[in-house]
Amino acid sequence: MSHRLTPLAQSLPATVPFVGPEAQERQRGAPFAARLGANESVFGPSPLAIAAMEAAARDAWMYGDPEGFDLRADLAQHHGVAMANIVLGEGIDGLLGSLVRLLVAPGDAVVTSAGAYPTFNYHVTGYGGTLHTVPYSGDAEDPDALLAKARQTGAKVIYLANPDNPMGSHHTGATITDMLDRLPTGCLLCLDEAYADLAPPSAIPPISPDDPRVIRMRTFSKAHGLAGLRVGYAIGHPDLIAAFDRVRNHFGVGRIAQAGARAALTDRDWLSQVVNLVDESRKAIRDIAEANGLRPLPSATNFVTVDCGQDGAFARKVLAALIDDGIFVRMPGVAPLDRCIRIGCGTDADMARLRGALPQALARALS
Repeated sequence: MSHRLTPLAQSLPATVPFVGPEAQERQRGAPFAARLGANESVFGPSPLAIAAMEAAARDAWMYGDPEGFDLRADLAQHHGVAMANIVLGEGIDGLLGSLVRLLVAPGDAVVTSAGAYPTFNYHVTGYGGTLHTVPYSGDAEDPDALLAKARQTGAKVIYLANPDNPMGSHHTGATITDMLDRLPTGCLLCLDEAYADLAPPSAIPPISPDDPRVIRMRTFSKAHGLAGLRVGYAIGHPDLIAAFDRVRNHFGVGRIAQAGARAALTDRDWLSQVVNLVDESRKAIRDIAEANGLRPLPSATNFVTVDCGQDGAFARKVLAALIDDGIFVRMPGVAPLDRCIRIGCGTDADMARLRGALPQALARALS
């Protein structure tokens, strides 16, 4: 039989924003020796979170609380906001999908940066929105260009990640608040702060949780080392947060995930340790890159983007050689950002493997 897909679904490519390392391992017939491409925390979750998840596993026959009440209460206390300001989701990806579903009707304009986080684009096109992109300014997203494009197109949403993926750059909080003050009427800023725990304090803007012009996305996938759980949350105006109940997957954050996230939030010592390990690894990646004649870009994330000094074709050769040697890394997909590769922070053993593999990868790319 012919399945009756909607015209919109029929028009979309059957693809995913990322090819997972597992798929690449199946293709190459061997596991990666160093998994440095997915912006995960190889340093793992807090021991308190592990213990909480182990205990919660006994009750996995029960659904998780669809309101996520206890975790939302903990997050509200942590951020000094009301519970009405917080909604949970299956990572930031799930929250982005719900946000777009709430705000973007077929044909509605949405603005983002060419080369920015592709899952947002995936949701916009999936709900029939019209994407408008602006180029990066150097190695950072361009607030002025985003605002100008939003005014030109009548955009309902601007997406901006701060710190940024895939370049690792960041704007100051003052830049973000200035952007909010110039936001066109009726346009919402979706501020993706996935890497906020790893950024300098100056990057985090002092925005009221009740500000209706912005929604802020956070996650437990990065510094907290819980990417496999898929726990994210958004902070925003109570009216917008309440609207998520119209469309969200109410059982999307499971019982074990909620228990693990609650425990992780309490372990400030572990988070501080991870932040220090990430900083040490960023320095190691910079040293390795510079020793090989490459230019590492400043990073406020758990990865370092490295300029390979030529064009995208050359960077793809370097990437392919590293993958062939068992080092999983990724790269930006849009020129001119694709002159770079993106290397995640890792253990001392991971850095040793990278130190040995990068010179050979460059030699193969140049041959």
